[in-house]
Amino acid sequence: MTRPPPPEPSSAAIRTLDAEVAIEDDRWCVHQNIEQSVLAAVVALRDIKPAVAPAAAAATIVLSDDARVAALNGNFRQKPVPTNVLSFPADPAATEPGSAPYLGDIIVAREIVEREAQAQSISVAHHVQHLTIHGLLHLLGYDHQTDADAELMETIETRVLATLGVADPYAPSPAQPGPAPTCP
Repeated sequence: MTRPPPPEPSSAAIRTLDAEVAIEDDRWCVHQNIEQSVLAAVVALRDIKPAVAPAAAAATIVLSDDARVAALNGNFRQKPVPTNVLSFPADPAATEPGSAPYLGDIIVAREIVEREAQAQSISVAHHVQHLTIHGLLHLLGYDHQTDADAELMETIETRVLATLGVADPYAPSPAQPGPAPTCP
């Protein structure tokens, strides 16, 4: 089955999308330019202009480890196991007056991301770019609770990743039918 063409970009442009990358686990540093890869994903998403995005926004992407993500997943979702990415939307009241809306935090688990990248025969940088875009879309109000919502999210992710030269993560490979979403 072929994917439908992605929707045209919205006129509701994100003029600025500021992101801070925090590296909590120094072992991320074995992946050269990982911070630049994350920031490139942020810029690529900004340039695609998702329809629900504000004119300006900010977020933090934390490169952490499985133990921290498992603890957060247990505390906030009652699932004490690691997952590849968690998104924590910020309270709108947390944004300082006159500042761009603070969307929230994205936490990425190093070990599970490395295992998934190896299993999918993709680079860790490309996988982190996908998860960054996925997490930011959650912070912008997208979800994948229904098939239609999942298809919309996947279409935007695929379109943004294509601008980065990253293959469609949802396209089936010859060896397997395609990855199932692993995030909550």
